[in-house]
Amino acid sequence: MDRSVTGAGGPVRRAALALLLILLLAGCGGGAEEAPAHNEADAMFLQMSLAQIAEGQQVAAVAEERAANPELRAVAAELLGQWRTESDTMRSWLLSWQRPIEADPSAGVHAGHGDLHSLRDEDLAALRSARGADFDRTAVALLLGNLHNGVETMRMESADGAYPPAVKLAGEMTATRQGQIQRLLALASAS
Repeated sequence: MDRSVTGAGGPVRRAALALLLILLLAGCGGGAEEAPAHNEADAMFLQMSLAQIAEGQQVAAVAEERAANPELRAVAAELLGQWRTESDTMRSWLLSWQRPIEADPSAGVHAGHGDLHSLRDEDLAALRSARGADFDRTAVALLLGNLHNGVETMRMESADGAYPPAVKLAGEMTATRQGQIQRLLALASAS
């Protein structure tokens, strides 16, 4: 039997192994791009934003359904659609980084991230029990507070974030939210 073709050390096998080694080394080199690095500010931005979105969705869902003012219903519907898309993106980034969706509630973890007001059960109860113009005023006030908190979180990301797509998202969200805040302020001053 001719071992030069089929044997362990034959030239065909050595050539095939050399080719395989070259292909493997080429695949480890410049072919695949590494994802940009992220930092703690990026993770905190996503986690805090997801919590703020969840709170805002509670208000916006009720406002979309019950607001007397069509502009308030329109802003609420806009927010719900944007938050759905943004939260999907945020969750996917956190999962790809193997980071928790929710921020660590331990004391001190949020030092330097501001003292942002969270929606309370009493706030939602007041919204649900309000009627007519009182409902619209309460919904506007709660949405303004929520959007303000969101903009503050986005500004922290813009200043301290390292992951370019998250910094870009924060900038886009800031511009959009500021426009929505202006619309809500106009509603508040008209009532």
